[in-house]
Amino acid sequence: MASPTQNSPFLKQLTSSDRRKRDQAVDSLRTYLSGRTTFEEIELLKLWKGLFYCMWMQDKPRNQQRLAIDLAGLVDIVTEDMFVPFLDAFWKTMAREWKGIDALRMDKFLFLIRQYLAASFRQLAKQQWKDTDRIEQYMDVLRATPLNARDHKIPNGLRYHVIDIYVDELDKVDADRDGHMPLEQLLRPLMALRKESPTKAVRTRVKEALEGDERLRDWNGKGDDKGVESERSNGPEAARDGAHEDGDEEWGGIDE
Repeated sequence: MASPTQNSPFLKQLTSSDRRKRDQAVDSLRTYLSGRTTFEEIELLKLWKGLFYCMWMQDKPRNQQRLAIDLAGLVDIVTEDMFVPFLDAFWKTMAREWKGIDALRMDKFLFLIRQYLAASFRQLAKQQWKDTDRIEQYMDVLRATPLNARDHKIPNGLRYHVIDIYVDELDKVDADRDGHMPLEQLLRPLMALRKESPTKAVRTRVKEALEGDERLRDWNGKGDDKGVESERSNGPEAARDGAHEDGDEEWGGIDE
């Protein structure tokens, strides 16, 4: 079976102006990914280029949300060996394409990023966080791209959005506080960003995330007295600020 990333008609379907063709392409991809155990990085990047523009072409908020959730569902389908490479390609694509996202489309990509961060945490939690190697590999992906401290090619708007939703999505996946989540390990990308970023605004944003939200106080009995500021108070507004910093216009928001 030919790889869909090498099949230009497949990629054309993902970016078609016809919603039915795009939906069919996503369905075909879902079937394909469930049985594929290896991809070259270039294949995954080409695939994510198509998926990015599949979301780009989707109009109407309800349809955009449905598609974002469907695309995040691909994380549940890829094989264990492809989990980290697939997410790595996702984050690299978001970083590469970020500055080209116009004001009218920004909200749906922010929602897609939220869904992907949530889906990645859910997958890591499925084995009660026991696969520490895979967790660390994914933390390396986050440190390398969306939470990279020094790469000037990573847009601050993307950094800000991931910072602002990070604790919120961890909270959702560990709502029962059963003590299995390796919170310290999961927070290391944020802590490294706070320590290493040369940009004061980024360091301040991370500090607010790590010290202002009460949910972190006694999480798994390992919190401190400071907590972390709730994403509810600065989520969409924070991402909006980041978009301005990277030269984007104001965006309208999406229902969640």
